[in-house]
Amino acid sequence: MRFEFAEGIRVTNRNPVTERLKLFAGLRRSVSALLFLGAVAVASPQPLAAEETEYLKGQLLVATPELNDPNFIETVIFMIEHDEHGAMGLVINRPLAKGPIADLLKGLGAESEDAGGEIILHIGGPVEPQKAFVLHSDDYADKATTVVGSGLAVTIDVEVVRAIARGKGPRQSIFVLGYAGWAPGQLEAEIKVGGWFSIPAEAKIIFDGDPKTKWERALARQKVKT
Repeated sequence: MRFEFAEGIRVTNRNPVTERLKLFAGLRRSVSALLFLGAVAVASPQPLAAEETEYLKGQLLVATPELNDPNFIETVIFMIEHDEHGAMGLVINRPLAKGPIADLLKGLGAESEDAGGEIILHIGGPVEPQKAFVLHSDDYADKATTVVGSGLAVTIDVEVVRAIARGKGPRQSIFVLGYAGWAPGQLEAEIKVGGWFSIPAEAKIIFDGDPKTKWERALARQKVKT
């Protein structure tokens, strides 16, 4: 595949995009099965009192400048699920590579005839990088789509990529590999020490503009919010 890797991405002899994308076509299970894994979780914003919990499904989780975990420095995460069992989210501001949609479909073993346009692959988080997700506006749905809220949905079926290539897919979308996950209680602990804050999900931050500026724009939204 003729994919151009983002600056700073190191490529070994084994093409990580090809290796990961080979498994995408096999992800035709329901999204809910992934979202309710007991060991999965995301991050949350404002510090919470021990006796109360604010669940953040459908919101944006933003790393504070003080967060020094290399996996999450200056990241913005869309929260897919968050409850007493943990949480799960997709990092939206770490592009991996860019290339033709036709090449992506070929790599997935899917029909690519008449497929036009390009697609940007993003690193969605350090957990299970072989899993592929499409985060998109909720104007599209198929059998593998879960509507999360805030006008957004997640699909794990290759059909959504075909639809995008044919101009029949969602109005806005991001292709993501892997996800961010936290075990029960881990998210809340990180919130208490000031590692994260949350803001309402905004399509302009998720889908528009340079990925390198998404964190700064999300940070600015928190300042306006406060």
